[in-house]
Amino acid sequence: MLTKSETWLKMSKASDRRDQQRTDLIAAAERTIAASGLAGLKTRDLARAIGVANGAVYNLVADLDELILHVSSRTLRRLGAAVATADNDQANPPLDRLTRIALAYSDFATGNLELWRSLFEHRMAPGKTAPDWARNEQLDVFRYILQPLRALLPAASETDLGLAARSLFSAIHGIVALGLDQQLVGVPQDLLDAQIPIMVRAMVTGLVEAGAPTPPE
Repeated sequence: MLTKSETWLKMSKASDRRDQQRTDLIAAAERTIAASGLAGLKTRDLARAIGVANGAVYNLVADLDELILHVSSRTLRRLGAAVATADNDQANPPLDRLTRIALAYSDFATGNLELWRSLFEHRMAPGKTAPDWARNEQLDVFRYILQPLRALLPAASETDLGLAARSLFSAIHGIVALGLDQQLVGVPQDLLDAQIPIMVRAMVTGLVEAGAPTPPE
């Protein structure tokens, strides 16, 4: 019969092993999505990659939705780091900061195409919603845009600034998404990078001249 200390040590080792397997599973899913997109994600292949039985995957995560959300979390952290590196001097003019942010977003999308696409392609299973931590991480991306926008729209409310940030993000995201869609338009990277500053300036000029957007009645 095991002593209390031996039992605790055994449970601790089992917990550590499970944590490591979970980390390995998320990393394997990330590699798979990076190589093949969401369509390539198969539990059988993931289980083989980390050396566990197929059914054991669901001892580590509840389902594929949870697994994809954890991969998305890693992608969003890397995206945030790339944007923060580009926007590394808050003394720069707000328009310059927003342009740097937009170009960093485009560069990240280009260099991490399938992982970036998965952020927007993933849909939760019917009847399920993303947990609060995942939604908060998604919304956190807007904080990089909000900071320079506050300098441009000092009289705007937080609600209006949020709407302005979403509008600007949607415009840049649309340009990048279309530019990277080889089946539709497929804009070369140098041309895409040349267009982004023009569009940022046009959007920012419009926002400043019109004031922050207000919700429809």
